[in-house]
Amino acid sequence: MHEDKDIAAIERAMVAIRRRQRRRALAAADGAGPEHDVLDVIEGAGGPVTVTGVAEALGVDQPRASRLVAAAVTGGLVRREADQADGRRSHLVLTGAGRAALARARESRQASFAAVTRTWTAAERAEFARLLTRFVEGLR
Repeated sequence: MHEDKDIAAIERAMVAIRRRQRRRALAAADGAGPEHDVLDVIEGAGGPVTVTGVAEALGVDQPRASRLVAAAVTGGLVRREADQADGRRSHLVLTGAGRAALARARESRQASFAAVTRTWTAAERAEFARLLTRFVEGLR
């Protein structure tokens, strides 16, 4: 098979991003622990979220998701609310502290991205945003 050098470059870049994410470099910069991933899931869900939903969204097993949720609850970032349709289940809801933590994380990440792209033109940033968004949507 003939290697497409652009595809190979994309693959190398994605591996580098994955390694950096495994080290949680961006999250560590703003003091966020792994339980903060729960906040991103809840915010992005667009509806009620359960521990099972967290496990599916993060690609982790149920016990790991339960530990992450418990840490977020203990940290005051998330609270559990009874499901009105099924009392055996509970939904996870962001607290004020959780929303504030998300805002700080978003600000920190955006500052990091702005620093990396500071020498780029506005057109280059716009094109990168468009292509990266398109790429991520294609992964679904």
